[in-house]
Amino acid sequence: MSYEALARKWRPRQFQELVGQGHVVRALTHALEQDRLHHALLFSGTRGVGKTTIARILARCLNCEKGVSANPCGECSSCREVDQGRFVDLIEIDAASNTGVDNVRDLQDNIVYAPTRGRRKVYLIDEVHMFSKGAFNALLKTLEEPPPRVHFILATTDPQKLPVTILSRCLQFHLKRLPAQEIRNQLTNVLEREGVRFEPAAVASLAHAADGSMRDGLSLLDQAIAFGGGQLRETEVRDMLGSLSRRDVLALIQALSVGDGSALLAALAALDEKAPDYDAVLADLSALLQKIALIQLVPDADLADEEAAEELIQLSQVLTPEDAQLYYQIVLQGRRDIDWAPDPRSGLEMTLLRMLAFRPDDGGQPAASQGSPARKVAVPPRPAKRSESKRQMAASDWESTLAQLDLRGPVTELARNCAWLGRDGTNIYLRLDPRHESLLLNGLDKKLEESLQGLWGPEVRLKLKVESGEQETPAQSDERRRDALHSGAEQAIAEDPVVQGLQSRFGARVRPGSVEPLEK
Repeated sequence: MSYEALARKWRPRQFQELVGQGHVVRALTHALEQDRLHHALLFSGTRGVGKTTIARILARCLNCEKGVSANPCGECSSCREVDQGRFVDLIEIDAASNTGVDNVRDLQDNIVYAPTRGRRKVYLIDEVHMFSKGAFNALLKTLEEPPPRVHFILATTDPQKLPVTILSRCLQFHLKRLPAQEIRNQLTNVLEREGVRFEPAAVASLAHAADGSMRDGLSLLDQAIAFGGGQLRETEVRDMLGSLSRRDVLALIQALSVGDGSALLAALAALDEKAPDYDAVLADLSALLQKIALIQLVPDADLADEEAAEELIQLSQVLTPEDAQLYYQIVLQGRRDIDWAPDPRSGLEMTLLRMLAFRPDDGGQPAASQGSPARKVAVPPRPAKRSESKRQMAASDWESTLAQLDLRGPVTELARNCAWLGRDGTNIYLRLDPRHESLLLNGLDKKLEESLQGLWGPEVRLKLKVESGEQETPAQSDERRRDALHSGAEQAIAEDPVVQGLQSRFGARVRPGSVEPLEK
């Protein structure tokens, strides 16, 4: 017996077997049980999420010899013939290769005849958006006044290309892209039932590569089993997919977190040996920075499915929330610019160097340069609960502490214009510049103290000193960042080859003060 591909072997044959489309299953189940199924259904969604599968299940439901129901028996001749693709009253039409009006007229000629084998005639038109304008016009009247015992099921990956007149005559269902976790669970179930040995990390990589498509996930699983000689190992799956481990990309963020240019270039050189897709590296960077920002602002976030959870937790304590947000924006800009770079490798390197250049140091000094010693940072354990573990945190960084306080209105301005002096037991010492003494009106210092108590406990007392000093406030830090971004933007414009060409050829000039950074 010839081998049957997993995507075909494990194709759902009952509504209960469908993964991730509960909203569609519920509506269709109720319609079948109450015998109120609409004569024209439109299923839209990306590839491999179950559009034609649901259509075939519906054909079984309508023609099962035991009666119309949402649970066909699967054993009668009608059910078996639908499964085998030879049920004469299920007519499948590929609109991509039958686009003309003549094809629809052939359909109209045959539609008047009663079902040959079953109870209902089902027309499944796949990729219906590929029909020509004339074909749509010919189909319109049939959809509006279909013969009895006929159902139309239209499937498309691009519903926006369908005429409004067609859409208005169909009951529309949008099938969702499947989350990676649901694909991962289904692949794991298939592997266990197939008796294939596997590493969970390998399945996670396949689920991520499936990009929301269960069919693609099963096809990749078939390929991975063949590649691995009958079993799944993480390293072999990554080699097959040409993807990188999360920890490979995390090495870049770890070097950035301490401002170590040498370590950054060494981590990039290690990536080069694996010949990655550099745009995919930037995509992974943005995904990891998003996870770091999530951990920083939602400490109780679930990381059970993250393969590098511990490393992300540590980095979330080393990077400030502002740095994580800035790096994320720089990576997004880098992805937009990579097509304009001399080559993708240099585009990735320039994005990383930009992140390194714009990284502020603790004391307001320039960012660490290549070869400079790494800043040593003590990494506290991840908090278990917000109310207790913040209390345990050593608040050496006032700016990152502000992100954890529940501040609103004027009290936010007071906190941002204060500099951290230190902590002595339950006493918190801050310095307020005399220029901002007016912020102490209306008891704002008391409200700030209450916020600190919510973070570190009711015994905390705020000791606020109004005096000049050298310590930088968060407001001053933000101003310095804005100045750095603005200077970088002006320099980028001045060095841009296109701008230089316009200046030399047409005598153009950049109007002073007109350059603004994309991210402020």
